Amino acid sequence: MRLIAPLFAFCCLSAMMSAQPVEFQPPILLKKTSERPKIDGDVTEAAWFTGQPARQFWQLFPTDSVRAPWDTEIFMTYDDQFLYVAAKCYSKDSNFVIPSLRRDYRAGGNDNITFVFDTFRDRTNAIVFGMNPLGVTREALISNGGVDPGRDFDEFWDNKWQGASNIHEGYWSCELAIPFSSLRFREGDTEWFFNSYRFDMQANVQSTWNRIPQNQPIMSLGYMGKIIWDAPLRKPGANASIIPYVNTGYAHRFVEDGVRIPDSRPEYNFNLGADAKIQISSGLNLDLTVNPDFSQVEVDQQVINLDRFEIFFPERRQFFLENADLFSSFGNGRINPFFSRRIGVTQDPSTGQNIQNPIYGGARLSGKLDNNWRIGLLSMQTAPNKNLDQPSTNYTVAAMQRKIFSRSNIAAMFVNKQSFARSDSSGSAPAFNRVAGLDYNMASSDNKLTGKIFYHRSFSPGSNEGAFAHGANMEYRVKRWSAAWEHQWIGNGYNAEVGFVPRKNFFRISPNMQYFFYPGKGAFNQHSIGAEVSLLWMPELGRTDHEYNLWWEGSMRNTGEMSAGISNQYIYLFEDFDPSGTGGRPLPAGTAYNFTGVGGSFQSDRRPKLNYRIEPAFGQYFNGYAFNLEGSVSYRYQPYGAIAININYTAIDLPEPYSDASVVLIGPRIDLTFSKSVFLTTFIQYNQQIDNININARLQWRYAPVSDFFLVYTDNYNALNISTKNRALVAKWTYWLNV
Repeated sequence: MRLIAPLFAFCCLSAMMSAQPVEFQPPILLKKTSERPKIDGDVTEAAWFTGQPARQFWQLFPTDSVRAPWDTEIFMTYDDQFLYVAAKCYSKDSNFVIPSLRRDYRAGGNDNITFVFDTFRDRTNAIVFGMNPLGVTREALISNGGVDPGRDFDEFWDNKWQGASNIHEGYWSCELAIPFSSLRFREGDTEWFFNSYRFDMQANVQSTWNRIPQNQPIMSLGYMGKIIWDAPLRKPGANASIIPYVNTGYAHRFVEDGVRIPDSRPEYNFNLGADAKIQISSGLNLDLTVNPDFSQVEVDQQVINLDRFEIFFPERRQFFLENADLFSSFGNGRINPFFSRRIGVTQDPSTGQNIQNPIYGGARLSGKLDNNWRIGLLSMQTAPNKNLDQPSTNYTVAAMQRKIFSRSNIAAMFVNKQSFARSDSSGSAPAFNRVAGLDYNMASSDNKLTGKIFYHRSFSPGSNEGAFAHGANMEYRVKRWSAAWEHQWIGNGYNAEVGFVPRKNFFRISPNMQYFFYPGKGAFNQHSIGAEVSLLWMPELGRTDHEYNLWWEGSMRNTGEMSAGISNQYIYLFEDFDPSGTGGRPLPAGTAYNFTGVGGSFQSDRRPKLNYRIEPAFGQYFNGYAFNLEGSVSYRYQPYGAIAININYTAIDLPEPYSDASVVLIGPRIDLTFSKSVFLTTFIQYNQQIDNININARLQWRYAPVSDFFLVYTDNYNALNISTKNRALVAKWTYWLNV
């Protein structure tokens, strides 16, 4: 009954908000062409001008109430195999900001245009294609309505298409040819939802075709226009792709569990494997993988971890990305029953870095059954890891989602982890772990009201008392203010081994409110003040944590950003904890601390070639004091790349007999793009907290569409005496073959 009442209230609010009016542009009309346009970036062929184009973009930044000062025109046509898209982007001059030639860039901070297609018209999921003035391409997926740009935008998704750009006097233009086989849509449809957004750095304007209020993200799917086809769409025919790979390299481990290995020898390897993509229907896709290898995936950047709990790193492996929200969006960021990085990823104890654990193979069926139903089924089998005493394990996930109202849905999921090893006497290798649950995701038609309520339960050998997780959140956002409520409740017996649940056995509430100002002139385009309260209780101990935050933040007209805030925290330690993170004498369990700190941030204008970010913080820290300084300095050698120096310095001063600490994480990231197909990324990271120096260099050559050659070099050194811990060199070749 405790869950039924808030669920009923959420449903009522969804129904009330689903009919809010949204302002629409006149639709784009597409007419079929008998002559394929030449994809050269010049919008000159007659086929582009047969339908009704999109014009008169609206500003989103610096204001949302006027048309963009420099207009954008979008033209579309199609034939049996391709959707063709072209754009003319008028500009003040040709002094474009283009950080690099690397594909899959993020839109902010550079000149570009993005096309967003909601082919099933659910205003929840969309496919993104983008171009910049030099013809650099990107594709991505938007999920969950685009409510949270950091969470709901997946730029690591990849697909096969072609595009070109050209720079002209007074404008730049681009042309795209997107195979229908790369899109997911329903046969027989005559209407899609569509929007486009553009970053114009000369005018410092962000604009969208269909108008979006300033309080909403530029990628919001609640404000989509329409494209109308002159005839019902036909299925493009059977579509299947095979992506084989060859991998070879060597690895040399010099240290094992902190002890140097005498006469250590390198290990050489050679691997073959393949992925396959098979289109079951226009909206449903089957992904298969045999002996997958993810050595080419960009390395995680190291962090300083002074928290008591695990840190989250996002998924970047291509196999898991399409329709990833079907599997990974259950619960919330701190109560997630399925975290795909639990599959085939483990931690190297000598370096503290994540490494691969071999996977035999897997399959994933995901996508749309129709406009209301989505399904997902995933199963993968990992190999045993004798060095880390891990058995061969099967991971199976099933998910189903049903759309209700205009943009809300109810979703069910089941996660099963089955170990192929018997439990020992200590129970360290349980035979199975399972989680089942329901989520209700709410979004009004205009995105003003969004939220979620969920209930999950886990099942493991032995007692399952208190094996539940429940949470709810709701946010109402309009132009001048926003208000949000969140609560979480996790039982002591909840065990989601394939999820990301860094803490359990607590009840937490966290309301917040924010008020926005729009000065209309001066240095700031927008600024706001906000307050948040977070209270946490544990059943046996009562209130163990609180955090009170008061902050101000502002967006400047020159793309810079500033913030300042004050925070008060109360923490009761239920286990011994070393706040220095250096292995010193811990603060004892059963003690409580109340401390206050202040902090701020400043991001300079991103348009100049040299820009920087600085984030200082100072204040009380448990029973002492701490000072933290994070920042970066970046120089752009346009358009061939950039070098950034990142630093994180923390100084901790604790009374005797506890340990003081000065912890440094510093290193450059060198990002070079020799052309639109050859990229070099190099990390050099010194992490004092784990006494590690890491070098990772990745060379990528995209010699054909979605086909690559990678050369990856990794080195880890002991920071105290610069002795080598391990070293690896990997070469990998992949090829996308349509069959």
